[in-house]
Amino acid sequence: MRVDTRPLRHRDFRNLWLGQAVSTLGGAIGTVAIPYQVYTLTHSTALVGLLGLAELIPLLIVPLIGGAIADALDRRTVLIRTEVGMAVITGLFFVNSLLPRPQVWLLFVLASLAAGVYSLGWPAMRSLVPRLVPEDEVAAANALDGVYSSLGAVAGPAFAGVLIAAAGVSWTYGIDCATYTASLLAITALPKLPPLEEVERPSLRSIVDGFRFLKGRQALIGIFVVDSNAMVFGMPSALFPAIALHRLGGDASTVGYLYAAPYAGALLGSLLSGWTSHVHRQGLAVTICACAWGAAIAGFGFATNLWPALVLLAIAGGADFYSAVLRSTILLRATPDHLRGRLRGIEFAQVASAPSLGDLEAGVLASLTSLRFSVVSGGVLCIAGCIVTALALPGFLRYDARSDSVPA
Repeated sequence: MRVDTRPLRHRDFRNLWLGQAVSTLGGAIGTVAIPYQVYTLTHSTALVGLLGLAELIPLLIVPLIGGAIADALDRRTVLIRTEVGMAVITGLFFVNSLLPRPQVWLLFVLASLAAGVYSLGWPAMRSLVPRLVPEDEVAAANALDGVYSSLGAVAGPAFAGVLIAAAGVSWTYGIDCATYTASLLAITALPKLPPLEEVERPSLRSIVDGFRFLKGRQALIGIFVVDSNAMVFGMPSALFPAIALHRLGGDASTVGYLYAAPYAGALLGSLLSGWTSHVHRQGLAVTICACAWGAAIAGFGFATNLWPALVLLAIAGGADFYSAVLRSTILLRATPDHLRGRLRGIEFAQVASAPSLGDLEAGVLASLTSLRFSVVSGGVLCIAGCIVTALALPGFLRYDARSDSVPA
């Protein structure tokens, strides 16, 4: 069960992992500082909400372009450029915060640019693993990435709150900007990572080729369908404020606990992820994990006390973490290197949009029925969707990593 640390024996992966761990913590700090500054400048929750809209469009479109670029160019070069871009944008947040009257419109522009540059580099970053570790360590490497991602999601916002209170928003942006140094040093130390074979220049046709590759490959289609199903029907985060205040009798801190609980479960899951390296029927395992997510969310819908609610959300977060590790492993193993960037881009666009649709579904259904019905029915529909997917895509359920490296 203990986390499999074999990938850390490989110098390039270890350096990249350490650099990304520092950078991810800094990024988590920044995600708190931006909405906090918007609210303190405007006292408008509506404008804070519009930040998400400013970031959503780049998150949906740019990863597809970034995937084509990652496949056609040297991935190390792509990452250096995008990390420099992120450092510059964070520096502009810092400069704006020092102005006598920080500009709110500039915060929206920079937030949108940051989402775009991040999305441009994400496919290159997430398609590196098979070039840095042996094939049998890909799942372990994905799980190790989840350690710093989950830790950043739990500790980053808490650290940001303390930092903002103690030193102010400007120092918070400054520290976020400084953390990119660690990431840049790690990426610069990587060897050149050009395409392994001749690849078409980035274009609309090359992006379409990524979608075309999915045709008939049930193992790959399944990972997108299962995750979309789980997020659209089983993602009740939009209801956390109402549940905390009206069902659990809490206050603002209770809302924060509910948001943090799934990430805490994911962090614990990442530390107990050694078994994922030994799973061969990965499609079946993803289906089981998604059903466990749905069951935990349905149970959360019945909770009337804080601690059972937090435990169930943590279980859901752990199940989602394991599902994400195994889904990423299937995608990386079942896709040839010259297409991994594009498939990662498609995956990122799906991951970015599905939770937003889930929030919409949960919120509308709760307004038409009740909080409990919205949450519980979502969990049940998630399980039902997993069963339907397994029946409709038997190739996904039968996928075996020992024999189906690139299934047709």
